Amino acid sequence: MEVTLNIMDFSPSENKMPELNKQELEEKIIQTLKSSYYPEIPVDIFELGLIYEIGIDDKANVKIKMTLTSPACPVAGSLPPEVEGKVKSIPEVNDAKIELVWSPPWDKDMMSEVAKVELGFM
Repeated sequence: MEVTLNIMDFSPSENKMPELNKQELEEKIIQTLKSSYYPEIPVDIFELGLIYEIGIDDKANVKIKMTLTSPACPVAGSLPPEVEGKVKSIPEVNDAKIELVWSPPWDKDMMSEVAKVELGFM
C-alpha cells in the first residue's frame, strides 16, 4: 500500500510555509516515524504500512492518519500518543495530532518491500 502524503495547500497568507519547506518537513516527519517500532516486530511503523496519510497545513500543524495491525492490539493506547509526541518534538512542527483509523484494515500487503524482506515474506 502506498502512503498518501497530503501537503495541504491553502490560500496565500503571511504565515504560509514555502512549498519546499513543507516537503522538507514531510521528510523529517517520515524519518521521525521511522524511529517508532511496533512491539515484537523489527520493522518501523512507516515501513510496516501503518501510516496512511500525513497532512501539513500552512502553520506547520500536522495530522497523521495511522492504523494498527488489529483493533485489539495491546499498544492501541500507547503507540499513537508516542508517535504524536515524537512528531511534536520536531522543531518546525507547530502541533501534531494522530487519528487512529481502521479503514482500510491493515494487512501484510501494506508493508513496504523493505519490511517484507526484513520479515521474510519475500
